Amino acid sequence: MAKIAFIGLGNMGGGMAANLAKAGHEVMAFDLSQDALDRAREHGCTPVADAAAAVTGAEAIVTMLPAGKHVASVYADSVIPNADKSAILIDCSTIDVDTARSVEKQAADAGLNMVDAPVSGGIAAADAGTLTFMVGGSEDGFARAQPILDKMGKAVIHAGDAGAGQAAKICNNMLLGATMAATAETFALAEKLGLDLQTFYDISSKASGQSWSMTSYCPVPGVGPETPADRGYQGGFASALMLKDLKLAMDAAKASGAYTPMGGEAEELYQRFVDRGGAGLDFSAIIKMIDDSWDPDKKG
Repeated sequence: MAKIAFIGLGNMGGGMAANLAKAGHEVMAFDLSQDALDRAREHGCTPVADAAAAVTGAEAIVTMLPAGKHVASVYADSVIPNADKSAILIDCSTIDVDTARSVEKQAADAGLNMVDAPVSGGIAAADAGTLTFMVGGSEDGFARAQPILDKMGKAVIHAGDAGAGQAAKICNNMLLGATMAATAETFALAEKLGLDLQTFYDISSKASGQSWSMTSYCPVPGVGPETPADRGYQGGFASALMLKDLKLAMDAAKASGAYTPMGGEAEELYQRFVDRGGAGLDFSAIIKMIDDSWDPDKKG
């Protein structure tokens, strides 16, 4: 099995690194948080003192960092100067396309093979090893990264050249944010019109209004399969992260000249929700703000 450096052990990275260790890989783990390092040790990883130490001698290097500035800094200061030329570099962070392409070019100029591989699925999927990876990079880079990513996900898809994984991720999450907001306001309307919400779900989930936000991640407690709505909107995908992805999508739309009015409305809604204290709640909790008079604990 491979020696893998894993940098960034937050809510997503911790579970991902644990799954690599569970698969038998030697995982050299680094994070700025001592608590995260302690949890990594409990799950079979070997904590190290810094990112450079994790990278040295690794056959694969995986990063899961908060934003583009962190990715650029870690790769410039620790990864690219210390990585073996034979290593495959895999960035699973969700960042802007331009930064992804810039860092991948820096890696290529240094003789290193790198891919961007952002994920979809949230904390539960990271822990369960059922993430979906959208990969940007060369065919060779994808082929080398895929066996590593397979241990952390259920689907690994080559989206195209450098930056294509990030492009696919922000487009997917713009669609997800907009459909969740529409699903939430639809349930609020259904309640005001006197519909039983379970009955409405039974109808819409089998009709033309069906969507993933409706049938797999219903924002109403007690309706459909179990979701964060049934746990007080705890866990899942934090609204602050959805807002981050929507902002990335809107920045990309502006740069490319794309017209994205629904994405813009979704960004505005999630910004208001985060500003009102919803940052740490699952993104389906947007239903709590759509109509302040609506009680999401009332199913009928």
